[in-house]
Amino acid sequence: MVDKNIYIVQGEISTVVGAIKRNSRWNTHTPLDEEQDPLLNSFGHLKEILNNIKVISDVEPNVFLRPFLEVVRSEDTTGPITGLALTSVNKFLSYGLLDANHEAAGEAIENMADAVTHARFVGTDPASDEVVLMKILQVLRTLLLTPVGAHLTNESVCEIMQSCFRICFETRLSELLRKSAEHTLVDMVQLLFSRLPQFKEEAKSYMGANMKKLKMRAGGISESSKWKKQKRSPRPPRHMVRSSSGQTETSPSNALSNNNLSTGGVPFIDEGLSRTSLPASDSTGSSICSPSTTDSGLDSCSKATSKEDLSDLEQCGSAVGSPSSSDLTCGRVSSSTQSENRRAEPTQSTSVESIPEVLEDKEAGADQSDTTSVHDMDYVNPRGVRFTQTTQRDGASLIPYGLPCLRELFRFLISLTNPHDRHNTDAMMHMGLQLLTVALESAQISSYQSLLVLVKDELCRHLFQLLNVDRMNLYASSIRVCFLLFESMRAHLKFQLEMYLKILMDVITSENMKMPYEMKETALEALVQLWRIPSFVTELYINYDCDFYCTNMFEDLTKLLSKNAFPVSGQLYTTHLLSLEALLTVIDSTEAHCQNKVLNSTAQQEHTENASADGGSSHGNGAPSSAGTLHAASVGKRTPKIPHRFLSCLPNSQELLDIKTKKKLLITGTEQFNQKPKKGIQFLQEKGLLSSPMDTSQVAQWLRENPRLDKKMIGEYVSDRNHMELLDSFVNTFTFQGLRIDEALRLYLEAFRLPGEAPVIQRLLETFTDNWHKVNGSPFMTNDAGFALAYAVIMLNTDQHNHNVRKQNIPMTVEQFKKNLKGVNGNKDFDQDMLEDIYNAIKNEEIVMPDEQTGLVKENYVWSVLLHRGATPEGLFLQLPAGSYDHDLFSMTWGPTIAALSYVFDKSLDDTIIQKAITGFRKCAMIAAHYGFSDVFDNLIISLCKFTTLSSESVENLPTVFGSNSKAQTAAKTMFDLSHRHGNILREGWKNILESMLQLFRAELLPKAMVEVEDFVEPNGKISLQREETPSNRGESAVLSFVNWLTLSGAEQSGLRSPSTENQEAKQAAILCIKQCDPEKLITESKFLQLESLQELMKALISVSPDEENYDEEDSAFCLEMLLRIVLENRDRVSCVWQTVRDHFFHLCVHATESCFLVERAVVGLLRLAIRLLRREDISSQVLLSLRLLLMMKPPVLSRVSREVSYGLHELLKTNAANIHCTDDWYTLFSLLECIGAGVKPPASFQFASTNSDPDTGAQSDSELSSHHPSEVTFDPGYTSDSEVYTKHNKSRIPRSMTDVDMMSSGWLVVSKAAAAAVSVKAPPLHHPLVNQYSLTLGQDLGQHDTKSLLKCVETLSFIVRDAAHVTPHNFELCVRAIRVFVEASLNGGKSCIFIGSQLSGRDKDGGGAARRGGGRASNQRLSRSHSDDEEDEGVPASYHTVSLQLLDLMHTLHTRAANIYSSWAEEQRHVETSGRKIEADSQTLWSSCWCPLLQGIAWLCCDARRQVRMQALTYLQRALLVHDLQTLDATEWESCFNKVLFPLLTKLLDNISPADVGGMEETRMRACTLLSKVFLQHLSPLLSLPTFAALWLTILDFMDKYMHAGSSDLLLEAIPESLKNMLLVMDTAGIFHSADSRTGYSDLWEITWERIVCFLPLLREELFKQTIITGNNTPHISSGPAAQHHSNLLSADPGPSPPAEPLPPTDQAPPSPPLPVSPGGQPFDCQPRSSPAPPPSSPPSSISQPPLILQPLASPLQVGVPPMSLPIILNPALIEATSPVPLLPPPGPRPTTGPSEQVN
Repeated sequence: MVDKNIYIVQGEISTVVGAIKRNSRWNTHTPLDEEQDPLLNSFGHLKEILNNIKVISDVEPNVFLRPFLEVVRSEDTTGPITGLALTSVNKFLSYGLLDANHEAAGEAIENMADAVTHARFVGTDPASDEVVLMKILQVLRTLLLTPVGAHLTNESVCEIMQSCFRICFETRLSELLRKSAEHTLVDMVQLLFSRLPQFKEEAKSYMGANMKKLKMRAGGISESSKWKKQKRSPRPPRHMVRSSSGQTETSPSNALSNNNLSTGGVPFIDEGLSRTSLPASDSTGSSICSPSTTDSGLDSCSKATSKEDLSDLEQCGSAVGSPSSSDLTCGRVSSSTQSENRRAEPTQSTSVESIPEVLEDKEAGADQSDTTSVHDMDYVNPRGVRFTQTTQRDGASLIPYGLPCLRELFRFLISLTNPHDRHNTDAMMHMGLQLLTVALESAQISSYQSLLVLVKDELCRHLFQLLNVDRMNLYASSIRVCFLLFESMRAHLKFQLEMYLKILMDVITSENMKMPYEMKETALEALVQLWRIPSFVTELYINYDCDFYCTNMFEDLTKLLSKNAFPVSGQLYTTHLLSLEALLTVIDSTEAHCQNKVLNSTAQQEHTENASADGGSSHGNGAPSSAGTLHAASVGKRTPKIPHRFLSCLPNSQELLDIKTKKKLLITGTEQFNQKPKKGIQFLQEKGLLSSPMDTSQVAQWLRENPRLDKKMIGEYVSDRNHMELLDSFVNTFTFQGLRIDEALRLYLEAFRLPGEAPVIQRLLETFTDNWHKVNGSPFMTNDAGFALAYAVIMLNTDQHNHNVRKQNIPMTVEQFKKNLKGVNGNKDFDQDMLEDIYNAIKNEEIVMPDEQTGLVKENYVWSVLLHRGATPEGLFLQLPAGSYDHDLFSMTWGPTIAALSYVFDKSLDDTIIQKAITGFRKCAMIAAHYGFSDVFDNLIISLCKFTTLSSESVENLPTVFGSNSKAQTAAKTMFDLSHRHGNILREGWKNILESMLQLFRAELLPKAMVEVEDFVEPNGKISLQREETPSNRGESAVLSFVNWLTLSGAEQSGLRSPSTENQEAKQAAILCIKQCDPEKLITESKFLQLESLQELMKALISVSPDEENYDEEDSAFCLEMLLRIVLENRDRVSCVWQTVRDHFFHLCVHATESCFLVERAVVGLLRLAIRLLRREDISSQVLLSLRLLLMMKPPVLSRVSREVSYGLHELLKTNAANIHCTDDWYTLFSLLECIGAGVKPPASFQFASTNSDPDTGAQSDSELSSHHPSEVTFDPGYTSDSEVYTKHNKSRIPRSMTDVDMMSSGWLVVSKAAAAAVSVKAPPLHHPLVNQYSLTLGQDLGQHDTKSLLKCVETLSFIVRDAAHVTPHNFELCVRAIRVFVEASLNGGKSCIFIGSQLSGRDKDGGGAARRGGGRASNQRLSRSHSDDEEDEGVPASYHTVSLQLLDLMHTLHTRAANIYSSWAEEQRHVETSGRKIEADSQTLWSSCWCPLLQGIAWLCCDARRQVRMQALTYLQRALLVHDLQTLDATEWESCFNKVLFPLLTKLLDNISPADVGGMEETRMRACTLLSKVFLQHLSPLLSLPTFAALWLTILDFMDKYMHAGSSDLLLEAIPESLKNMLLVMDTAGIFHSADSRTGYSDLWEITWERIVCFLPLLREELFKQTIITGNNTPHISSGPAAQHHSNLLSADPGPSPPAEPLPPTDQAPPSPPLPVSPGGQPFDCQPRSSPAPPPSSPPSSISQPPLILQPLASPLQVGVPPMSLPIILNPALIEATSPVPLLPPPGPRPTTGPSEQVN
């Protein structure tokens, strides 16, 4: 089967042949003509070949292409025929008839390219001619873009491109055609550059000396002037036909006539790229190629090294600028001119110049034909488009195109963008930019040195020049190209990037009114786009801000953007938002990196390590890598170079900080140097940046490398004759080797400004020439010769380029220059060629003196300096992995960014912008949290607080304003959300958040849960902090409020009553918003806060306390509640903050002068804390110590909150009694119970004495409090309370406590452990005021108490006592004492102490709150809690009755269980080795600490006015005294039982306790007497062993006497004698009265007894002992005198040996007692010294004003070191009322009162 492709070719043949035949030229044809016509002939041959083959691939491509290409080349064909041939060629290409792998494909392709680029045809009319041109474009495009296109040679590609450029730039062609050419070019450039990675760059050694240089000429269109001239020529042009031999012939006449018929010659496109080529015959169809060009042929100048190359490039530039460089000559030559001899054609020179050479042989060899003749072969058609006949060479191998044509194309594109070339129109520049954009988008150019050189120099230079033009489209396109350059190649363009950014900054900040707004916008967009490149800003910071000699790019741009984000006019424009966007880009990327680090820290680390190891590794095909691509793959293997200033690829923050500090100093030094060089150098030496003394080479290096230095000052400084050494060093820094003297001089003079004085110039030049001469191997005869030449060069430069000189003289010629230097080289001449070169170099390019020139000269100079710097190590650009220095960047940008965000948020009304700002805030917060920048976060929160408007609005308007302002709500939500998330790093900002919370609280917008707090007294356990307002507490009477009501008009009234619906809706919105903010989370989440943040939060809460002038009680209460809840949330680490909290409570409670709502909340709060925290072992002791704050409160204030405290304590002990282990703590709790329940005054040691004038000297720490209360010192000398230990360790972290000095000044005594031990040896117990043990009461001064509190406290006591587990050795005695206190308080139904009803409790009294807030807020009125309610009053007597019975029962319970409890404790202690005090279970201990006090308590209730209580108490007392346990007591204890319990009871019962109940009193007294005699008789035998038995007995008789006369009825009269008889009989039976020694057989006792009894029962003796009555003088009798005398002696008797340190229990070492004297009244004295120590003689007893005490031994307070003193004897005559018939002696000293009851009565 025949290949279908053959039919395609055959079809195309018939089409083209048909067209040819139809043409007028062949209309008279015969077969003979056809034979002779070469075109038709070749088609005929082809037909025959095709008929003989089966597959198209059997013939060479050239064979079936040749006939078609001949038609294209032929000048005789018309446009349409040429068009058809082109269409056929295009079809063959598109259908793939050319097999790219065919060996002859390359040749065929080359032929095709050549034919199409040199297509010729006879023009008809412009429109149809353009169709042919269109087809040419089409074929060229298909040729290059199809796979076979790869076979094209470098030259062909260049020709193809230039053809397209020609069409593109030919203004006379139609717009459509030019645009098509443009699109074709875009596709071609894209293809060529996308193939770049397949090409290799050859090393220099491959490039032979005969490398050809590809050139595409810039400036492809005619100059308009020529075009106009040619337009004028009247005659139609004739065609010129050139033959390959080089002769020009006129075309045949018919062709001419045809031409004349066609209205004008058609422009045949001469493809432009005509080429000089080796002569060769036309006969072979082989295509031409240059044998010497390798695939990647690179001309020797492609790598711009050194100066030479720059000058070469500049020369190219100047050629471009020359007027004759137009490539496309529109030489419309008139027919008359085109005479026979074409060689004489006047347009010759133009056409030579204008033909673009593709290959220019470096060595114009002789084998090359004369250029003119070659060019003569070109054909210029009437429109000036030139076609060249190709000459083909055979046998040469064709090398496919590679890097050389790309480089040439790139160079050409760059040349098109040069704004200083007058041939480049705007359209051309725009086209150039557009194609460069495509090239850069398609390829990664940076890895090709030959291309990079072009980028570094010309491309950047042209782009920056274009940025200064005011044509918007060029400006925008340039910016786009710049972006592509710096995105991928910034590593090679350090200083170019710096310059670019500076240009952008100038545009943005420009004040020029003419500059269009769009330009600024585009510049900002460019910045934003750069900013978005990953790690771009990081690299800016590292490479510029952290480089000594670069500007602080990042810092300056950040400042600029920030400033630009603030609108001056207040109107937000795009520029402002763009600036903000750029700032936010940094934040966005940083935030993303932080997120990644958080999510994946380990992976991130590995990534960073890899990235730093391979320098960011260049990424795949042209895709920009995240950090911009580094080097080519080959370079990637090497470790990246590190700039000198860094120690590693990733310098650490400290290193950068040092560099920045050094940079600041350098800048200062530079500024000083530019004013006064010496000063600058000195400054840098002082700062240690230059060594001192001066190191000349170091200074010289600095002068050379610091671009900021003023060149004039450098000149002055180095030329100073004092710095000769420095000048040598300075010259040595140059590398002059291998440079011609003028080149070296050029380099030298660019480094400084040559001063004007001749000697100075001489010095500078001498040093220069010496150095140059030496390094170049002394090329001249003498050094002087060099000097003279150097001077001559400077003179020449001035002569050629100084305008002032040129005005007066004609510039020197080369001959004059040579003549001037005759014989200077050591009497010989210099090399003349060298002089000529020098002359030309200077003439063509001035040696620029820095700071002297302006305009282009200066620009060129600045640019050359920039390139030079880029080539030094200074030009190294570090590329970094993204996110490397986010910490540093953020610390620089956060300030401007947050300011800008705040501004935009404030001013903008657009939701999207507001959202953007909020997102910005959130991201900043996240980063700040990640890096722990608390100042940033504080700043942020403060800004947001401002936007919530909460703090700025008045409370009345707040709900409405806030509810209707969505922006404020957004801010509030963000603020709360951020503080919930990142509260950890919040410090100062807590104050602002708190201020907002307080505003919400005042406006009643907070959720209910936050304003309801726990309370002990309220029935439902909750109380609201926002108290309801009632009219009464405004201080208005009902009448007044009625008047107010009348005066209000109806409308106003209704206005007051119901707010408008909008307001209600707004308030609802506000409440809903706050609910979403969830402010409560601040409390609940506080447990996750870092300690530092937590402490700041607590400080903020504490700061809202009564110190401030405008303090508001409810605000403080609210903050206090928050504080409490936060402490409870943080109970795991409460010890860290406890001190602060405790000090706050101290401040609130102890300093309070009157009770108010805040104090009440503080007290309740302290107890709530204690209840919750006691379970924590680590803190419980401190918490309990803190409860002493309550005891330090002023008593009136404490009594006001007693109910709260009593309920709280009840709760505390119920939940935590088991957690209290220390006597000190129990002491605190019982003291509290006594103070609040029974109205006892707090112990003096706790009263806070503020001698300081400053009311807030700071609270005492718990430890200090404890030190004023030596812990149970008397019990155990070796025991130190926990609190003392606490003092030592914690003193250091007490923020607000007093210093030691303060403590001394405020009258406190500090006791260290050692001191405490010392004191303990001698000091009596200091717990309570000294108690008179012979009184039934404790001698406490009971103030008023609150009934409810008393009941609650008794309930609490009862709870402790009833549960055996809670009674411990630590609290037993305290418990007993407390019960006794309550016995006293509840005595007689508590009538003496109950609160007076009119007094309100702390919460009921208006604390002045009504006046606040315009009388708005209710103060503490809570009627339900008034302590004087009627219903309460009714139940009071009953409740007191119950309390008394309850207490009795408690005492009895303790009394009966005491022995067991103590023995079990003693048992326990035996098993557990404890260091505590030893517990004894013997009777002495039991008696002194337990039984005796309890019996005294019961006895005191026997004196109650209420009959039932009295009787019950007596029953209990009787049971207790006769209980079996007490049988173990010995005589002394029994004696003290009489002295301490029974006698005081009987004494008290003598009073008229209950006047109303006379009968009941009689019965009580009778029962008491009976009890006395029972106890006496039951324990008679032990009592008899007492030395003081007589005294005891006589006392009993005294009482009998008194009781006989006490009653009004006969009850006692009968009962007493009976009891007495009983006792006497038993004693007699026991033989007590008998004495064998005495005369009578009776003892002294017998005598004394009867002597006493006679006084009140004279007949009793006869009745009982009739037989023993003796009369006479022998009755022992003491006269009244001695008795009285002895009485007085007794009181001052020496007590004998000093008793031991522990006065209780009594010891057995009592001294023998003197015989008991008896007064005339028969009253004995109990002188026993054991029961208590006697006072020293020096301090006689004195009375004291406190009623409860009977006697107190000392007027002054106790002092350490005073020997212990005994109590005075109680049973003296003063005690016994004068009820006895016998008058008693007056007592010594004033008479004390007996007890509180008297006082009340």
